[in-house]
Amino acid sequence: MSAEVVDSNPYSRLMALKRMGIVKDYEKIREKTLIVVGVGGVGSVVAEMLTRCAVGKLILFDYDKVELANMNRLFYQPHQSGLSKVEAARDTLLHINPDVEIEVHNMNITTMENFKIFVNRIQHGNLDNGKVDLVLSCVDNFEARMTVNTVCLFYC
Repeated sequence: MSAEVVDSNPYSRLMALKRMGIVKDYEKIREKTLIVVGVGGVGSVVAEMLTRCAVGKLILFDYDKVELANMNRLFYQPHQSGLSKVEAARDTLLHINPDVEIEVHNMNITTMENFKIFVNRIQHGNLDNGKVDLVLSCVDNFEARMTVNTVCLFYC
């Protein structure tokens, strides 16, 4: 990637941060794996920005569906109404940046069975099957927030 800002390089403005001394090694972001729990109002924007920054891998967790009532505040499109939020998010994000690996889990992490899957993805979800680099809680309910907090305290 070039450090100059050019139209042919989608990351050129981000690489300019390196040239200005703000970021030392921007390319390392391609090696990072992040989990986003909840892809609603906050999580969908977070996932979109991480995708635009070319993070290596995103793992998305949510169990809700896209509804027409979501259109005024989320990045989903009307034709995605009825789809799971994680599947619709993956489709949208891959159109933004097909170089990002995106793994989705349409599940409620607060159930015992799904909790185990969530823990497994934290421990073995990164690009090299090791621990993920960061877990972002973008959920809108207390139970899910406490689940993310508990898992991160014990397994991160």
